[in-house]
Amino acid sequence: MTDDTADRAGLVNEPIADLVTLRDWLRYGVSRFAAAGLVYGHGTESALDEAAFLILSSLSLPVDQLEPWLDARLTRDERRAIAALIDERIATRKPAPYLTGVAYIGPYSFRVDERVIVPRSYIGELLLEGLGTVVADPDGIGRVLDLCTGSGCLAILAALAFPSAAVDAADLSADALAVAADNVADYGLEDRIRLLRSDLWQGLDGERYDLIVTNPPYVTSAAVASFPPEYAAEPEMAHHGGEDGLDLVRAIIDGARRHLGTDGTLVVEIGQGREALEAAYPDIAFLWLDTAGSSGEVFCLSADQLPGEGGE
Repeated sequence: MTDDTADRAGLVNEPIADLVTLRDWLRYGVSRFAAAGLVYGHGTESALDEAAFLILSSLSLPVDQLEPWLDARLTRDERRAIAALIDERIATRKPAPYLTGVAYIGPYSFRVDERVIVPRSYIGELLLEGLGTVVADPDGIGRVLDLCTGSGCLAILAALAFPSAAVDAADLSADALAVAADNVADYGLEDRIRLLRSDLWQGLDGERYDLIVTNPPYVTSAAVASFPPEYAAEPEMAHHGGEDGLDLVRAIIDGARRHLGTDGTLVVEIGQGREALEAAYPDIAFLWLDTAGSSGEVFCLSADQLPGEGGE
C-alpha cells in the first residue's frame, strides 16, 4: 500500500480525502470561505489571502511565502489540522489571528487573543519607515508614548525605529497590557518599554514625550452596533469612539500639548473621520500621512499646533 493509498484509506469517510497538496487546500479554503460569506480586514482582504494565512500558519511556514509550497503534498495529520482550522474560522467567525494566536505588521509578529484588538494600524506601516515624513532625526527621539497600546505592537515598532528612545505604552485595559507584556518580552525590550495603565492622559501627569503615537477607538456607535461577527469578536472598548467616533480623538488632541516637548509631534489614526475632525477643529492645519493602503486616515500635529497650554 502506498503512502497516498494509506492516507486516502484513513480519510475515506471525510469529504477532504482527495485534497493532497497545499494548492488543493488553498482552493478548498477559498471556496468554503466565499460560500460562507466571511468578512476580512484583520490582516487579510480576501478569501484567498485568508486561506493562505491559515494554511501556512497551520504548517508553520512563512505566511508571506506561498509560491514555494503550492505543490507540496501534505500528511494526513496536516490535512486534518487544516480542515479543522477552516471549519473553526467558518463556525466561530473569529478573526483568523485569534485562531492562530499571531498577527503581523510587515515582517513583525505579535501575540494576540480576544483580550486585544488584532493589530492592523497604518501607523505601524509608517513606523516601519521610521516616520520619515515627520521625524528628521530618529536618534533625536528620546521619549515616545504609545497611547491606547493594545497588544503593544506600535510601542515595539517605535522602540525598533528609534533606538535611542525610552517608550511608554499606556492602555486602560489590564487585559490588553498583559498581552502587551508578553509581546514586549518576546522582543527583549523590557528595559526600554514601560507599560502603564492609564485612561488616556489620567495616569500620565507630568510625563512629556518627543513623539506620541496613538491608534485610539474611533468607530461610530452606529457602526459598532452593526459590526459583522469578525469585528464584534474584538473588545468593544477598543473600537467604540462615541456617536461620531471622535470622543477619544478630541480628548487626545485637547490634552496632548501638556505631554509633548517643545518640538514634539503627535501622530493619530482616526479611520474615516477626517471630514468630521477638520470641521471640529477648523483652525488647525492637519498634516495627513498617507500610506500604501490608506488616504486621510492618519494625521500629524506639532506641539505648537495643538490647543491648550504647553510647558517646560
